[in-house]
Amino acid sequence: MKRTLGARPILFPTPVLAVGTYDKDGKPNVMIVAWGGICCSQPPSVAISVRKATYTYSSLMEKRVFTISIPSEEHLKEADYFGIVSGRQEDKFQATGLTPERAEHIDAPYVKEFPVVLECRVTHITEIGLHTQFIGEIVDVKVEEDKLDENKRPDIEKIKPFFFVPETRLYYATGRFLGKAFQAGKELKK
Repeated sequence: MKRTLGARPILFPTPVLAVGTYDKDGKPNVMIVAWGGICCSQPPSVAISVRKATYTYSSLMEKRVFTISIPSEEHLKEADYFGIVSGRQEDKFQATGLTPERAEHIDAPYVKEFPVVLECRVTHITEIGLHTQFIGEIVDVKVEEDKLDENKRPDIEKIKPFFFVPETRLYYATGRFLGKAFQAGKELKK
């Protein structure tokens, strides 16, 4: 029997996304966003939701661009730190020793040490409630060469992203391979 938990922000897995922006003075900043994911395949787009109270919010509104850097397990502490402190009071790059790298196609920084980067231009802004959703068209994706498979596609086992569980405030690693998408269910097809 299922127990009712009420309306809560529960969905598994929740990605850990490092959103990079420059503020009005050109200072690089990064924050962790768990409310995000791919929202369209053509044009390739990603949605992130940010509270107005964050330092990143004003940069998103002003510049209308952002990066998403996907951290690997080895940078768990740094990524968690990015979500704990505000860029208003701290230089997060200096504190963690990580490197802000200027994106190639947009005016935003990414985290050089994180293996996957998406460069995004804001196309839609929607006020939802406590959060504002920014939809960004992905204009480029960069992946460290040693994190690609033999067909030059991102390899999740090499990238080793991790996930956040909002309800328990815990991080988890990527799980084991289960089956091929659009193949596993074919035997049920009539």
